[in-house]
Amino acid sequence: MSDVVIRVTRRVLLPLALLFALMVGLGLLVTRVLAHTWPFTVEDTVNRELAGDRTTGWNDVSLVFSTLASTQMIVVVTVLAALVLRLVLHRWREPLFLCAAVTAQALIFLSTTMAIDRNRPAVAHMDASPPTSSFPSGHTSAATALYVGLAVLLALRARSTPAKVGWWTLLVLVPIGVALTRMYRGMHHPSDVVASFLNGGACVAIMARAVLDRTLTWGRARLPLSRSGDEAAPARAPAGG
Repeated sequence: MSDVVIRVTRRVLLPLALLFALMVGLGLLVTRVLAHTWPFTVEDTVNRELAGDRTTGWNDVSLVFSTLASTQMIVVVTVLAALVLRLVLHRWREPLFLCAAVTAQALIFLSTTMAIDRNRPAVAHMDASPPTSSFPSGHTSAATALYVGLAVLLALRARSTPAKVGWWTLLVLVPIGVALTRMYRGMHHPSDVVASFLNGGACVAIMARAVLDRTLTWGRARLPLSRSGDEAAPARAPAGG
């Protein structure tokens, strides 16, 4: 087995498989094992409280955040961000990281919804329900992977601590707003969005370790450097014989 296959398995495939198992395990706990245990017994109350506080103004705000995390918007923003990163940085590492994180969370999300069947909250739904389970929230998971992934990249390039804090604050607020929006609009339970933070955040961490780690080389290994900084020449066979 080649070194590249081993590295991909260890740094990407195995962690994603473990994440999928964790998400399914959490889904089973929420929907079966602990369904009649606090705090899951009060989730419907939270959804009813949010639905009862709906106003025209908050409806408009919630629509904005919900749209920011729609499938179409996530795809468009991811592609545009990847293109800008490629053009500005002149390398593939950062765009690959962002695309991989968003793609990975989508795969884990879809696989989890196939294994966990959970009804949406028993309140009026403000959006059309897709044919997937309520657990976890695809909008929240995608927003976490995309906007936290962008925060990681921008914070790494920021030259001052205030700039780093600013990027993190601005971009992390997006998935938080999306999570609150999805509950407000009656589409998800609180535990659905909490699990989605885990999914999106874990995918960002996994892909950062696999792609952004500059000590890891995926291509052909370079020859060791000599003291002068030039690549060492291959050893010559002894003369004679």
